[in-house]
Amino acid sequence: MTKIDLDRRQALFGAAATIAAARALFPSGAFAAGKGPETSAAKLGFIALTDSSPLIIAKERGLFAKYGMPDVDVLKQASWAATRDNIVLGSQGGGIDGAHILSPMPYLITTGQAARATPMYILARLNVNGQGISVGNDLKDVKVGLNSAPMKAKFMQMKAAGNIAKVAMTFRGGTHDLWIRYWLAAGGINPDVDCSTIVIPPPQMVANMKAGTQDAFCVGEPWNAQLVDQHIGYTATTTSEIWMNHPEKALGMRADWVDKHPNAAKALIAATMEAQQWCDKNRDAMCAISAGRQYINVPINDIVPRLKGTIDYGDGRKVTNSPHIMKFWADNAAFPFKSHDAWFITENKRWGNLDADLNTMALVNKVNRSDLWRDVAKQFGIAAPASDSRGLEKFFDGKVFDPSNPDAYLASLAIKKLS
Repeated sequence: MTKIDLDRRQALFGAAATIAAARALFPSGAFAAGKGPETSAAKLGFIALTDSSPLIIAKERGLFAKYGMPDVDVLKQASWAATRDNIVLGSQGGGIDGAHILSPMPYLITTGQAARATPMYILARLNVNGQGISVGNDLKDVKVGLNSAPMKAKFMQMKAAGNIAKVAMTFRGGTHDLWIRYWLAAGGINPDVDCSTIVIPPPQMVANMKAGTQDAFCVGEPWNAQLVDQHIGYTATTTSEIWMNHPEKALGMRADWVDKHPNAAKALIAATMEAQQWCDKNRDAMCAISAGRQYINVPINDIVPRLKGTIDYGDGRKVTNSPHIMKFWADNAAFPFKSHDAWFITENKRWGNLDADLNTMALVNKVNRSDLWRDVAKQFGIAAPASDSRGLEKFFDGKVFDPSNPDAYLASLAIKKLS
């Protein structure tokens, strides 16, 4: 038995008392007073990233079963493109019903920008923070960090020599694409002109950097930490240094599945909520489970430090008790704020992935089902945010996003490519 397997087994058994305590937060059980789920089954996809942990824990700790859905499958996907394709297929076509997903993807899939138009809903946010932008060791000399501007001259030299810099993200129009574009543009680097943005699945980022096929990338953990652990590059910045407590992944489902199984959808939300609370309180145990071979499949030490606030950036900066940790439940991390989805749509307009004249809030109201989240929260006596808007959002470069006036924010951005 490997150390990871042993750690995982100890976590599964040793956390039993803790999960029992966590269940006290949901005292009424699985919809005891009302109708149960219309189905006991759902197929949910996930990518090998730390922020998939709420779905992994809900499965491993029997929480889906607790809320009346013992036949939920949590299935690893090879890439976000595979997640998209399998959602379009649906479980009836051999695909999946929903997934741990990049928050903008349900909008891109619903509108047909990323695939055959397939209406989707966002049922919950899975986490905030916990992503990073990493660069190769050759950029240490120019001290690239939160400010990307120091690498502009190098990118210009590479372009002039016919070797344009390659910057990797995980899905066109997804969160990682938007984070790295924002970071580059804030430093005066046009991501559509001064470099080439390429799509690489998260688990392949480190190998591609090692092979020299990319100069920078944006991805979720544990891949930024693994890059540092293998001495291949360093973390220029965490994404929460760009935007503190930014939204990241969501629980996204096909709309037709939710419309057919509304109580089952609420059961999935309830199980996910409980798992998120457990994840925040039991980080070592969560990592031991999620690191397992069938899930993220990495050494547990690639996950634990950053999840607990210890960040070795890899360029001499080392931080403990960092505020830039992934959150699953704290600070309303689980609530799907509509204002956040308005930012994702606005940024996708900025980069030409969505039509500039698209009605932002009409689309948000169609896809974001915060009403279902609120229904579940009310049933279990959980306080929900007073508003679907978190209000003004401030970025590291001084920009402010007012969700009531996204066009003003868009107009304030110097570098953009509108459709």
